Amino acid sequence: MPNSTPLNKSCLLTSCTNVVSDWGHLSCTTAGYADGSDFMNNGREDDDVREFAEDRVAAEAARNEAEQFRRLAEEAREVRDHHREALETFRQDRERLRDTAETARIASEEARVAAESARTASEEARAVTEAARQVVVDAVRATADSLNTSLEQMKVVEEMRRTLREIRDINTRDSN
Repeated sequence: MPNSTPLNKSCLLTSCTNVVSDWGHLSCTTAGYADGSDFMNNGREDDDVREFAEDRVAAEAARNEAEQFRRLAEEAREVRDHHREALETFRQDRERLRDTAETARIASEEARVAAESARTASEEARAVTEAARQVVVDAVRATADSLNTSLEQMKVVEEMRRTLREIRDINTRDSN
């Protein structure tokens, strides 16, 4: 509602028009002369002033919308950064698992080589044991053969003694 003081044309008259400022505040601004002319706009009409105020409101709304988009973009950046960090953590975990799997593979390969060496040593020990068994069997056979030979010789000696006794008995009978 305008406040007016009707003095003369050079007297200042204030009227209130709601305008949104650059900082988002609503303020009442316009000043004019008592005869209705606007000293700030050098004679522009009220429609131009209203249009200017509407343009300022629209500009402020556009700034607010731009700020909202900026905030949304910042949130999207933060989400993207969070996802990037999560992916990096996942990649590092996967790399650690790959390293662990590689270590396990190397240990498994070393165990396989050790098992192969043990198998080879076992096979060699089996061959040596078989050779030793064969030597023992041959020694037992040789001993058996030697005992048989000794037995045969003992039989021959016993036969010779018997024959000698018989001869002595016959000679002793003949001499009597």
